[in-house]
Amino acid sequence: MNYSETLEFLFAQLPVFQRDGAKALDFKLDRILHFMEYLGKPHKGLNYIHVAGTNGKGSVSHAIASILQHAGYRTGLYTSPHLKDFRERIKVNGDCISQAEVIGFVARHKDYINEFRPSFFELTVAMAFDYFARQELDFAVIEVGMGGRLDSTNIITPLLSVITNISFDHKEFLGDTLEQIAFEKAGIIKSAIPVVIGEFHPDTLAVFERLALERNAPIYKAFETVTPEWLTQVELFDLQGPYQSANRKTVFTAIEVLRSLGIVISEDALRHGLQHAAQTTGLLGRWQWIDKNILCDTAHNQAGLTYIMERITSMGYSKLHLVIGVVKDKDLSTILPLFPKTAIYYFVAPNLPRALPSHELKEVASIYGLIGASYPSVESGLGAAREAVLENELVFVGGSTFTVAEIV
Repeated sequence: MNYSETLEFLFAQLPVFQRDGAKALDFKLDRILHFMEYLGKPHKGLNYIHVAGTNGKGSVSHAIASILQHAGYRTGLYTSPHLKDFRERIKVNGDCISQAEVIGFVARHKDYINEFRPSFFELTVAMAFDYFARQELDFAVIEVGMGGRLDSTNIITPLLSVITNISFDHKEFLGDTLEQIAFEKAGIIKSAIPVVIGEFHPDTLAVFERLALERNAPIYKAFETVTPEWLTQVELFDLQGPYQSANRKTVFTAIEVLRSLGIVISEDALRHGLQHAAQTTGLLGRWQWIDKNILCDTAHNQAGLTYIMERITSMGYSKLHLVIGVVKDKDLSTILPLFPKTAIYYFVAPNLPRALPSHELKEVASIYGLIGASYPSVESGLGAAREAVLENELVFVGGSTFTVAEIV
């Protein structure tokens, strides 16, 4: 198989959460452990930083990897989902895994895949560990897919665990209270392994403190960390967006903990790595300007969209044009009230089976006073917004990672 045929095999034959929803999720570790045993335990022996959280875990993972790269370390990075190309999920020093490596992994293990039917996510995790084991890495930064306790990445023993924040998302899988969600995320806290907690919430901190105490894991609270003045100079950083200030404190604290473990990271590496995280690692879709008046962001839950809507409504544009698309299982009652009623809406459907049809999104949005037209695709909706937007007006594209993926 060539690369496109290999991807077609992966997406067509394996359960994929982005396409199939809940039935793609196993929420057990026995299958990924079986896969690791078959591969010769490639997940053993590397220096890992493990990152979980509701929002910010992608940005934090990329920023930590960038800093380690600037410090001269050969660094692997595993994140999900991808935006444009499957290979974005697995990187070494900012470079995506090659097409040949993806093809080769599937070809070598196709019989196993066909027999044991791992999920798409389990397979990508296995591919990442297998690849990293052969790359002579100094470190690997691993982002949790969903939750933490039963996530396929949670088979590693890291040097450091990081939990960015907790808010409501995937309630049908992780629980419908912040305490329940925090418990799932806290599953990455390991015995005697330090953990950084990014943001304070009274309902979740007690969960983290209790589990860290039970596991004798030193706990570091980024929200209490005293940071240098340059960290507050927003214009210095290529990862923009109103939510990145908390992410930067989390990253800064994580680096301080790594230093306390004897890992040499200079001030220059810290500053340059954090300031140029997106450029260094190739991160897309976070407060990204597509044109001078077209902005996108992958925020897709209540907490993330609260930040985004507050920021864009305060930016002084005379009119807002919002191109919005979501997936079917999104709880619209938690996010639609966040959008401004004065904006012009272009309701779209990203190109995947789980997308909510744009006319259905339009109907539900009208209940909340959000008025606009529906379009069959992200491209057509954005095209209409481009034609309508005037000087000193803003087009924002978002609502789902998959909506943003089609324009970056």
